Formats: sequence, structure tokens, C-alpha cells
Amino acid sequence: MLRVRLAGACAASVLVLLGSVACADGPETAGSAARDFAAGFADDDVDRAAAQTDAPDDARAGLAAAWDGLQAESMTASIGEVRTEGATARAEYTYEWTLPQGRVWRYTGTLPLVRTQGDWAVRWAPAAVNPGLGGDQTMSLRTIAAPRAPVIGHDGAPVLEPGISVQVLVSATEAGRALGATASALERLLKPADPSVSAQSIAEQASSLDGNYAITRLTSDEADALRPQLEALPGVALSEQPDLIPTDPLLANDVVGNLESVVRDDVYGTPGWRVVSVNRDGAVVDVLTETAPVPAPAVRVGLDKSVQMAAQTAVGITGKPAVLVAIQPSTGQILAVAQNDAADAKGPIALQGLYPPGSTFKIVTAGAAIEEGLATPQTMLACPGEVTIGTRTIPNYAHFALGTVPMRTAFAASCNTTFAELASRMQADALPDAAAMYGIGVNYGVDGITTLTGRIQPAADIVQRSEDGFGQGRDLVTPFGMALSAATVAHGSTPVPQLISGHPTTVEHAGEPITPEMVDGLRLMMRQVVTSGTGSRIADQGEVYGKTGEAEYEGGSHAWFAGYRGDIAFASLIVGGGSSDNAVAVVREMFLGLPDGYMA
Repeated sequence: MLRVRLAGACAASVLVLLGSVACADGPETAGSAARDFAAGFADDDVDRAAAQTDAPDDARAGLAAAWDGLQAESMTASIGEVRTEGATARAEYTYEWTLPQGRVWRYTGTLPLVRTQGDWAVRWAPAAVNPGLGGDQTMSLRTIAAPRAPVIGHDGAPVLEPGISVQVLVSATEAGRALGATASALERLLKPADPSVSAQSIAEQASSLDGNYAITRLTSDEADALRPQLEALPGVALSEQPDLIPTDPLLANDVVGNLESVVRDDVYGTPGWRVVSVNRDGAVVDVLTETAPVPAPAVRVGLDKSVQMAAQTAVGITGKPAVLVAIQPSTGQILAVAQNDAADAKGPIALQGLYPPGSTFKIVTAGAAIEEGLATPQTMLACPGEVTIGTRTIPNYAHFALGTVPMRTAFAASCNTTFAELASRMQADALPDAAAMYGIGVNYGVDGITTLTGRIQPAADIVQRSEDGFGQGRDLVTPFGMALSAATVAHGSTPVPQLISGHPTTVEHAGEPITPEMVDGLRLMMRQVVTSGTGSRIADQGEVYGKTGEAEYEGGSHAWFAGYRGDIAFASLIVGGGSSDNAVAVVREMFLGLPDGYMA
């Protein structure tokens, strides 16, 4: 589109010679030649524009190069004041380019014109395109990448930071008959870094593709250590890729790894751009305009580097599958999700593994008893060595008996008989309804992770309900669900679990709010577990509240401990770990790994 404007004298259609404004509209004027040139240039009609110059072939090439080099979508041009001096003239121009991604570039310059044999023409030079261009120079649009933002944890320390990962590629075509041997060697070399790599999968996937098959990604250090061996394999290539890299090896777990795919769009800012002049060899001569990139703000996540690393170290004290989940009660931020290698072999069990909760479920049963008016922490209840309910005889561990004691004492000592008898007196749906008050059985859609909380079913049968009451019936919970239940007691209401700032969690089937009476009673009883009950091993780690559990199954038992200290709620599970004291030891190890008084 051409916009033409002429200065004041032109409005009166006055022709002023020798350094004045030429205003006539006929084809013989310098102004009409300049306007015709600008109109053709603006319409990307380079032949029409070039015809208005004294060097059409050179102009045609230069004008086309401008459109191509800028990757322009459109352009407007306007001609301003035109001054003539005999057989020469100068016309002021303003160009405005619309470039990809909504970029706009506006600048002004001057067209030199010359009159020969009565006709005016633009004297061709690259400056007719841009005043900053010299001889044989063209323009080129370049993108300036915005620096990627780091992923910052709850404590302000970076969890992921921009870096480079190395993708391992294999081409069946390039490997040829050596594909089988290459696949076997790749499995041997890559399995320590990525246990999912298999020679069979590599061979099958690579054979089904015409190009490269991407096997896995390595850190720069891992790739450097393996590079000579990998690059020696037929068909194998390494490709460096921008990535978000864990800031410490102890952070390299599935949860942290999944963050990169979720926040990928959040860490890239707005790219900048520049237009440069380049010579005939393609070398940059000068920068004609530049717009700086706008970095994205740091992405904030609930994971706390200190807690995550301490938790990851803690689960390593046992060779059995061990996990630890930590949640901040006041905010619902997921502070840590840790699994040892043995647990990783079973999948994401910290967040999705359903296991019988054993006596940790007495948190729910005791809360339901308070809610239904069956007991308070001070109510005197029987704790015999065993009790028969219906057709089922239920024992305490090693048949210990306390006689008649307050419910808080039975809770601290973990009397199965007491809580089985309480559950037998409840309604069929009392336990699942109570569990939902703590977030167990509620569905949470948390970006970056897939979670389950538990599965607690109504029980009309008195025997079934009694077994459920001390966590040995059909109750199934996840460590994530138990950590959320502990966070509920700490906070006084169920916090909504959160992982990534700006990515709200969805909640389905939320339970009724926990009552103040339940909160007060459970806090009293959970503190007694640590001060004088089954969780005394952690009594030296500050004001800890908790509930232990040993969930029996045929051939063994799982070790549990759920609770909170300050603003950290937790649940630890050792699959097949035996005594709950072992799960308490994992949590104690985590607290030992934190700075003194951290979030206490």
C-alpha cells in the first residue's frame, strides 16, 4: 500500500525550482518517479519498482533481496518532501515493514533521483532500501533467543536450570547389517543412565523409521564419558539439545524430570530480533535495528531443594523399596517426592502405589470416633491383647495388653483391639467419609505428576469394618495420600496439593471439612505417639507429631510413618520393611539432613 503526503507548498500545487519543493503531478516530475518506485516496492512488485530506477537489473535484485531477507509479510511506503536541484532531486521516504510474529520496523531515508533526457529516475543504490546499506549490501532478519528461565524451588534454590542435554540417535540405514550389534552395545552403555533402554526395542524402533530413532537423553557429563564409545558405533550420532538440567544428581528423579515437559513453554521468554546488513559473502557488516529479547520470569515450583535432597538421601538408608513424600501444610506445596532405586523399579509408588496403611489409618478411625461422638482422647477404652468381633479374632502386636486406658494412650501404643472395636460401632460409610476429610479418596489433578490418594470402601459387614478400622482390611492408601492426611491435621483443613506455580490443581470428590474437635484430638494423640509411644525414635528431632503403622501381608509387613513437624508433613513407606520403627528412621534421617530448625 502506498501512502503519499507532500509538504505545505504542494497543497497549493506550486512548482518551485532550484532547491524548492516540486509539486506537479505529471510523469516528468521527480516526485511522481519516487512515488511510483515506492508504490512498486511496497506492493512487492519489484519489476515495477525497478523500472523507476536507472539500474533496473541491480535494483530488481536488491529489492527482492530486501523482501526475502526480512521475510516480510507486508510493507507500507510514503514519500514526503521532494527537493530538486536542476537535474537531480532528493525525496524523503518512510518505510514501515511488518515482519513475522507481529514485528514492525519503521525508518526514514532519502531517495536520490536523476533526470536524463527529460525523464526522472531513482538513482539506484542500496540506500534506496535502507539508509544504512552500503554497496552490495542487503538486509537480513535474525532472531535473538531469549534466555531460558530457571525452575526455582520453594526455598528459592534452583531445581532445574538451563543447560544442554545430549540426545543419542541411531539410524538403521546407516548402521546397516551392524544394527543388531550396535543395539546390543547401546544397551550395555546406556542402561546405567537409563534402565529402560533395551537392545530389542532399539532395533525394532530404529528399523521402523527412515531417519534417526531417538533412544534417550544424557547429561553433558554422561555423554562426554561415553562419547568415544558411542560415536564409534555404526549408525549412532549424538545431538546436543537445549534442556533444563537438575542442579544436583539427587534431584534427578521422575518428578523433577517431568517438570521440564510441563514448564517448557513457561521458561522461554519473548525472543528478540535484529536486522543486520550483510555483504555479498553473507558476513554481517552492521546492525540496522535491534529489539532485545524479554526473558521469562523464573518458574516457581513447590519442590524444596533442601527437603528433596534430604529425603532422597534418607530413603537410601535401606535396600528395600523406600519412599518419602513431604507436603507443606500451610500451602499444599509438594516439597519432596523421594524414592530409592528399589522403589523406582516398582514404578512411581510414592504417588500412585496403593498399599494397606496398617495402623497409620488409626488417624482416620480416631477422627471418625471423635466426629461420631464415640470417644475423645480422654475416653477410657479397653485395650485387651485380643478381641473377637463376629467371626474374627483380632490381636495386638505380640498380644500386648494395656487394660482400660484413655484413647490417646491406645493410639500412642497402637492398640489394634481398641480401634477395631470402635470401628465395629460405626456406620457402614463412616470410615470412607472420614478419610475424605483428610484428602484420602479425593482426586487431585496436579500438573506435572499423576497422583492417587487411596481407596476406602464402605463396609456394612461388622467384621470387615473392624479390620478396616486398624488398616488391615480392604483399606488401600498411597504415601502421597497419607502425607496429605498428616498435612490436614497440621493445617486444620485439607490443603490443596500444588506443584507448579500458575498451574492450579483440580479437585474432585472433596470430603467435608475436618472439625476442630477432630484436629485438636488428633494433634494431642499424634504428639503422644512420639513422646511416649511407638514413634519415640524420632523424639530428638523437635516437636514431631506422627502415627506409625505396620501393615501385615502374607509373608511380611510394610513399615509406615506419617506425621508432621512445623510446616512439613510427611509419609514414609518401606515396602516389606517390617517394623514401623524402620519407617520412622527414614523420616528421622530426613530431618537430620535439613538445616537446624528448617521449616519447624
